[in-house]
Amino acid sequence: MDATYNLNGGFKPTAKRSADIDGPDFFPTPAWATQALVDVEEFKGEIWECACGNGAMSEVLKRTGCDVYSSDLYDRGYGDTGIDFLTAKRQSNNIITNPPYNSAEGFVKAGLENAGEKVALLLRLAFLEGAGRNTSIFSKTPPSRVWVFSERITFYPLDAEIRGSGTTAYAWFIWDKAQTTAPELKWLPLGYKKKFK
Repeated sequence: MDATYNLNGGFKPTAKRSADIDGPDFFPTPAWATQALVDVEEFKGEIWECACGNGAMSEVLKRTGCDVYSSDLYDRGYGDTGIDFLTAKRQSNNIITNPPYNSAEGFVKAGLENAGEKVALLLRLAFLEGAGRNTSIFSKTPPSRVWVFSERITFYPLDAEIRGSGTTAYAWFIWDKAQTTAPELKWLPLGYKKKFK
């Protein structure tokens, strides 16, 4: 096992996300985290999962009855590969993904350019902070809704032993092009983590 996963004797898998900042950041999204999104947001028309990895999120989205197009820059055995979302010009009704940690701001920009209706990105809650993001994103195009997880998501590399608990707060950031009211802060209900293991 990679020693960086054990910090002071404790197993803290979420700390590893920053270690992949210069490489292919791949931490599949737990099914329950995607299910929480589709239970509170309605998506009409095609959904583009543009960092699909091994299809963990796409498979949950397909159960909504929507057409889901899946792509990724890297080949994880699922969807169309070699597609760089940050430069792609493909249009879709909706874009939903858990973007790579080191490209989140770029995914917001590309998502707003390529989505006709909604962009939903799974991001750290701390994404709300920062003078740079305030200037480049939030002062111009703030999210319509931020759905905060009441339960912590623990991200693991594929095939890692699942143990321990996450230490980082996450939220679904929604940009809804039909919404004209002020941004809303909401909380996802408890129970998803246990129900959708």
